[in-house]
Amino acid sequence: MTDVGAETTRPEHGGRAFAAASARRDAGERLHESKPDSSVAGHRDFDIALLRLFAKGRSSSGPAMAALSGVVAAIAATWISIAVVLAWMCVNIGALSLAHRLAVRFLAAPTADIDVRRQRREFIVTETVQGLIWAVIVCLVSQADAPAARTAALAMLLLVAAANATITASIPAAVCGALTPMALTIAIFLRPTSFSDGTVPLIALAFGTQLYFMLLAKKLHAASLEALSFQAEKDELIAELERAKTNSDLARRRAEEANLAKSRFLATMSHELRTPLNAILGFSEVMKGELFGSHIVASYKEYSSDIHASGQHLLMLINEILDLSRIEAGRFDLKEEAVDLAQVVEDCRHLLALRAKKRNVAVDEAIEPSLRRIWADERAVRQVALNLLSNAVKFTPPGGTIKIKVGWTSSGGQYFSVRDSGPGIPEEEIPVIMSSFGRGALAHKNADEGSGLGLPIVKGLVELHGGAFTLKSKLHEGTEVTVIFPSGRVMEAAARPEPLAPTSKPRRGARRETSAAA
Repeated sequence: MTDVGAETTRPEHGGRAFAAASARRDAGERLHESKPDSSVAGHRDFDIALLRLFAKGRSSSGPAMAALSGVVAAIAATWISIAVVLAWMCVNIGALSLAHRLAVRFLAAPTADIDVRRQRREFIVTETVQGLIWAVIVCLVSQADAPAARTAALAMLLLVAAANATITASIPAAVCGALTPMALTIAIFLRPTSFSDGTVPLIALAFGTQLYFMLLAKKLHAASLEALSFQAEKDELIAELERAKTNSDLARRRAEEANLAKSRFLATMSHELRTPLNAILGFSEVMKGELFGSHIVASYKEYSSDIHASGQHLLMLINEILDLSRIEAGRFDLKEEAVDLAQVVEDCRHLLALRAKKRNVAVDEAIEPSLRRIWADERAVRQVALNLLSNAVKFTPPGGTIKIKVGWTSSGGQYFSVRDSGPGIPEEEIPVIMSSFGRGALAHKNADEGSGLGLPIVKGLVELHGGAFTLKSKLHEGTEVTVIFPSGRVMEAAARPEPLAPTSKPRRGARRETSAAA
């Protein structure tokens, strides 16, 4: 199947999810490339994010700052004429409206049309103008002869500095522009006449609070940078997850299409191959049996036998490939019935007895008595037993032994195991032989016939029955394969049907050990 990677995904396959993931990924990558200390260098996307934070804070704080202006004007009216206070109030409200309008216009502007430097400069200028306006009211109040006026001026300074420090923290230059005029005004108009008049502590407090609020703004600025960095990382992770999901969906669709194409191909090829193969088998069998007369050349009979054997091998291979494809696609239909597991194993042992005798391999079996029937597909169970026993006979050296066991599991199920005294399988080769068309080094070395589909088919058939398949092997110690059918497939004694007619010679005594050579 075609490999699917992040770089091979196309938007037309992912739809809206892919478009959203790509947008978030691009934004996240642009922000993630800028570290918090690199904003001074003027990275466009990162600076736009900071300007948006400033604009949001300024636009949302407009009513609060207007209310604060009213409170300050009411306090200042104690020492200043009403006309001057109202004039100051109008100018301050106008400056706040201008700042609010600039912030709203910036938030509504498309990102591509934003001039970062010009916009930052406008924000800094408006904040500096507001700082001057606030410095004027502080200056007017400080000129009053009443001692309480200085205290009121200091209180105004603290209120305005705290508000501006939190609102303009995302642009450090704007913080300085807003706070510096008021600090200079306090220094000029609260200058001490003597060290005993109590002005020095007020000036120290004023400058200390200004410095504190500047440091606070710096901390808030760092926190904003960190929040943007975290947001970029989160967007990047979300984009990666959505991209992975898109790739997964695409891979699944391609796998389904490939599986459908494979099924169609196998169905077509099985028909196309079996049709001429049946003719080959039929005519070669006729020629091998010399039904229409003896061959003039004796070699022709051998050739006919070879053709027939090769055709049978090819037919077996086709059937195995079709079985495996149906199992993998979940389309293998089990024709379940009451099956005597011990009888099936005995029949398969009897079929392979002649082959084991030719190889001088002894076959011993141990079958527990009173085994109940299991609800299973007899053809599938027979295929499992034949595959395991034929593998054991194939890889057991002359003079070796194969041990067959059939019995109960501790959980109430039934098991069937085959253990041989062959050379064993290296641990690293077990996954290979359990894969489709996988063959171990021993099979290649001995050039044994086989397609490498036997064990995968066995495992698939057992799992279709809800059972378990295990393979244990050690070099020079042999291999043991165990098939377990769950207790849910063991039929109750009362519900067990009448014994089925044996398909071959009846099973001999239980827990009996025989030798194929005998």
